[in-house]
Amino acid sequence: MPMDANSTADVMVAPISRRSLHEELAARLRDMIVEGALPAGRKVPERELCERFGVSRTPLREALKVLASEGLISLNQNRGATVAALTRADLEEVFPIMGALEALSGSLACARMSDAEIEAVAKLHDQMVESFKAGDRPTYFKLNQAIHRAILVGSGNETLVATHQMLAGRIHRARYMANDDSDRWRAAIAEHELILAALQNRDGPRLAVILSDHLRNKLASVMRHFSGE
Repeated sequence: MPMDANSTADVMVAPISRRSLHEELAARLRDMIVEGALPAGRKVPERELCERFGVSRTPLREALKVLASEGLISLNQNRGATVAALTRADLEEVFPIMGALEALSGSLACARMSDAEIEAVAKLHDQMVESFKAGDRPTYFKLNQAIHRAILVGSGNETLVATHQMLAGRIHRARYMANDDSDRWRAAIAEHELILAALQNRDGPRLAVILSDHLRNKLASVMRHFSGE
């Protein structure tokens, strides 16, 4: 059956989402920072990265601005860009706030997420467990973050999402580091089993407590890393 004018118009205005070049670069550089390929305190090798990715300086510098807004990069007018260092003070300041935000998101998500959205989180969880069993930390971390992001967005509170996003970059690398310890990684998996169960049971108060404790345990693990324990 041919489309009428109205249905054609509906199709025509549907947005097509495409990631821009600088957004793609930002994503790749973010992974390099989080996984340690670009260590904290190191000057960003702009020429080398341009050659590696086959891009000009313009999109690379736009990507660096994005990462600077997330707290992953420090921009210095005369000295270029440097990967931001993790400090105890920053982590001790930001982690409790992030824990409170994620606790609130969990409480709201239990009431607002659809059954289909919760099922999608369960599928991500299963994939994450498989990555854990395979010892694939990068894939595990991406799936882990996708789960936290789904719960955050599932809160239905745009202000909460924006506030969380504003701070998330400052501890992104630390969240990845937290699972460097194999015992902590196993404990994180056990905590995620509790997170999923609370979400599936729509137990908001329980999920809030688990998410808060989850972030507190991550902070403790990172602090042990700083102490060389």
